[in-house]
Parts: sequence; structure tokens; C-alpha cells
Amino acid sequence: MAVSEDKHVISILLENEAGALSRVAGLFSVRGYNIDSLTVARTKDPALSRMTIVTMGSGNLVRQVMNQLSKLVDIISVQDLSCGRHVEREMLLLKLQCRDDAEAYTEVRLLAELHGASMVEAGEGTCVLELMTSPRRIDEFISAWEDDAVVDVVRSGVVSTGTGADVLKD
Repeated sequence: MAVSEDKHVISILLENEAGALSRVAGLFSVRGYNIDSLTVARTKDPALSRMTIVTMGSGNLVRQVMNQLSKLVDIISVQDLSCGRHVEREMLLLKLQCRDDAEAYTEVRLLAELHGASMVEAGEGTCVLELMTSPRRIDEFISAWEDDAVVDVVRSGVVSTGTGADVLKD
């Protein structure tokens, strides 16, 4: 019987200190776990950072990793947001090759706007589009363009928070 691998969005509150990120990433690496996406930034308290990790795995394996994470000295709290209601967002910068004329840039801008994206740069036969939405909609947006038109894809990685009163606390 095959073990199902589900997507898990793990939110970690940790001390904002040198080496904390590498200790967390190292824990995943030692266990042979892949990190699909990782974002980290300071919180409103400059002494703390919020890390969001997206990974695939069975619930039991993810719980084991979360237990190990909570034992690290820098970690304040760990939560698997995918176990409850949460909001996920990701930012995309998509560079496309197109004709170097106003009509082409207008066509690209109009198609981008249909998907909720905006054009942030255009010229010299390329344009850069920006979109912030769910990871699934970003995948769909990238697929809407012909492969030979896509020059570069830059994704921020998922940021996420639980909905309602559920909050990671120190």
C-alpha cells in the first residue's frame, strides 16, 4: 500500500538570529525531506521571524518533523496550517518576450489584467508581469502563455496565515 503525500504548509515562529534558518533547513535535509517553498521575514517584533515552509509528505512524517523542529533552541512555535482554514498567497514576476511595439505591449497587458496581473515593465521586446494570488492560480497564469514566450519565472514562495482567531504565539 502506497503512503499518500499531501501538501503541508508549516508556519514557524522563531528567534531572528544568525543560523536559525540553516538549522531548520538542515533538519529537513537530514531527514531527506524536500522543501518546495520557503519564505522568512521579521515579524512586528524585530527579535522574531516567521518562516513558512511548504513540503509534501504523509501526515505522520510531517508531524515527526514538526516535533523535531519544536525541539530546536531557536523555535518558539510550529503549526501545520494545512490542518485548518488558512490563506495562502504567492507573488510572481513573469518575464515574457514579445514584439517591441505599443500594440504588442497593450495585448499582453490586457491579457494579464484578465488574470488580475499587472505589467510592471515593458520595452526592448520584453515585458515583466506581476501577480499575487494563490499558488494554483499562479500555475494557471504561467500555463496561459506560450512556452517560447516565457523568458523567466520568479516566484516568491508561499506565505500563509490561519484564518480567524488562530495565531502562532510565543
